[in-house]
Amino acid sequence: MADVATVGRDSAQRSGRAASQHPGRSHRAWVPYAYLAPALVLYGLFLLVPLARAGQFSLFEWDGLGASTFVGLENYATVLQDERLRSAFGHALVLVFFYAILPLCIGLVLAAILARARVRGLGFFRTVIFLPQVIAMVVVAVTWRQIYAPDGPLNGFLRLVGLDALTTAWLGDYTWTLPAVGLIGTWVSTGLVTVLLMAGMSRVPLELYEAARLDGAGPVREFFALTLPAIRGEIAVALTLTIVAALKTFDLVYVTTGGGPGTSTTVPSYEVYRRAFELGQVGEATAIGITLTIVVFAITAAVNRIGDRS
Repeated sequence: MADVATVGRDSAQRSGRAASQHPGRSHRAWVPYAYLAPALVLYGLFLLVPLARAGQFSLFEWDGLGASTFVGLENYATVLQDERLRSAFGHALVLVFFYAILPLCIGLVLAAILARARVRGLGFFRTVIFLPQVIAMVVVAVTWRQIYAPDGPLNGFLRLVGLDALTTAWLGDYTWTLPAVGLIGTWVSTGLVTVLLMAGMSRVPLELYEAARLDGAGPVREFFALTLPAIRGEIAVALTLTIVAALKTFDLVYVTTGGGPGTSTTVPSYEVYRRAFELGQVGEATAIGITLTIVVFAITAAVNRIGDRS
């Protein structure tokens, strides 16, 4: 028993000496958090606090200036029941096709061709195709509004090639206005998606393609068996960025159509602006914004989950 007690005392003494020799070891775990603290504070001030305030405003009927009245979840009920708002969310989902799905299909084809061809001047091509991303959306919208004008270049080209029957007021026609706006989003997003996919394809080892060719695989089989699984991470990133851009689009719609004709191009972000600054319905506007935030988060989380499983 004495020996056991002696061993216990010796062990305790060694532990004490080790702790005294390394007094800062217990504090090292906090160092990463200290570096992150400034960024987290800014994140909280500029994102979480405004989001919390928006959630608070969404529970009140308020015109932005006078007294407010607590209405609970009534504003959210309006979001679900208002036909105009349901149409706005439906239009946003249509824009997802033009902003995300169509650019992804085009980007996959372009990236696969360029990666296989190994053409010269690839860096220049990447720069050119990425340019729409660095141009202000207001400038893009004004430019395309001129292109779509009744006497603009698009109708002029159709008349030149003898397709006068296809000319129309692209931004004034109930049938074509939303697709016309969506195609602008396709033009803007395709470059970003293509560059992301090209970056992913460049990381695939050439030895894999050589081995596949030795096994008799053709270009199509190589693409689906090797390339596509290898770039699933880039596909998830591209879809996340473009879906978010589609759901929160505002400036493009505001400049090109103003939500018209009628309500054919209204989107949630435009309804937030309209109700807050034109109709003085700040509570409803913030409820729309909170709902849109939840929809964006849910869709992007689902896309990333599917990408991880793939």
